Amino acid sequence: MLLLTCLLKPYIYPMNHGHTTFTVAEARAKLERYCAYQDRSHRQVVEKLKAMRMIPEAQEQIITHLIAHNFLNESRFAQSFARGKFRIKKWGKSRITLELKRHDIGRYNIALALKEISDADYRATFEELVSKRTQQLSHETNSYKKKRKLVDYLLYRGWESHWVYEAAADLD
Repeated sequence: MLLLTCLLKPYIYPMNHGHTTFTVAEARAKLERYCAYQDRSHRQVVEKLKAMRMIPEAQEQIITHLIAHNFLNESRFAQSFARGKFRIKKWGKSRITLELKRHDIGRYNIALALKEISDADYRATFEELVSKRTQQLSHETNSYKKKRKLVDYLLYRGWESHWVYEAAADLD
């Protein structure tokens, strides 16, 4: 009988059609936690606010609050992004620059971020990657394929092309 009454009751659809709604204060608190967890770009924050379905006026108010309280800082984001991608993923400066541009970071902040990488560490990391990849390709008998794989590997990671081609030429 209980099952029958449940089936006969009309289903009432929620007003927000399955989307969670947030007040400005709730969204601000959520974004503060989001930015405190790790540095974020303005673009990431705007995308998060759009996903939360916040109106443009509320988005502007929240972003202003995040900047004023130092939760959102584009220079700090660019610097930590560059350090992290270089140290952890072993990306070159070209790839880091490209990815920062995808986050809508300006030239000044990109230049500031790239200064975080010392020239000595940069060159040492490149040499380390070349030797590691050369060892991985030691089974490859075709010299052309070996060079091509080394070049593709290093260029994909954003290393300077003249360094990459010099390293490939030294494989002979």
